[in-house]
Amino acid sequence: MKPQPKIPVVAAPEVTAIAVETTVTESDLLRKELTEQKDLNLRLAADFENFKRRSRQEVETRAAAQKESFIHELLPSLDNLERALASGATPGSPKFHQGVEMTLQQLRLLLHQHGIETEEIIGQPFDPHRHEAVSQRNDPAQANHAVLEVYQRGYRRGEKVFRPAKVVVNDLKHTKQGHHAH
Repeated sequence: MKPQPKIPVVAAPEVTAIAVETTVTESDLLRKELTEQKDLNLRLAADFENFKRRSRQEVETRAAAQKESFIHELLPSLDNLERALASGATPGSPKFHQGVEMTLQQLRLLLHQHGIETEEIIGQPFDPHRHEAVSQRNDPAQANHAVLEVYQRGYRRGEKVFRPAKVVVNDLKHTKQGHHAH
């Protein structure tokens, strides 16, 4: 048998155009799909970073709320120590009094380290945003609406009231003469 001569197959121009168009279309689809996947990956990465940031903020917020709650629960103990010192009672010895005073100072220092401060307000003008009036008295030697006495010490963190002070306020308008005139 004699080998048959190979006849070159020449594709018609339409067939070549379809093949090129198909290749271009597949390539475009692959590029589009790759771009979409990159965008999806970037969005997922951004979402994950946002999740981590929100989680960190939630943990910090929860810890701050727990610390604030603990300090609020601690303040009545401080009040009792202050009352014990103010009463002048010394069960046992002066060393007991000194021990209570040292404990009180340590607790005040601890509060200071956490940004909780107190202020001396006797003689200062009454501020309803910082003080809670529990009683009124008339003292002509003091200014009207001045704080005369503190029943319970107030605390603040920066300018924010942590616990308002319970105070006695001077009221010069209600003198004994004024009551009889009505």
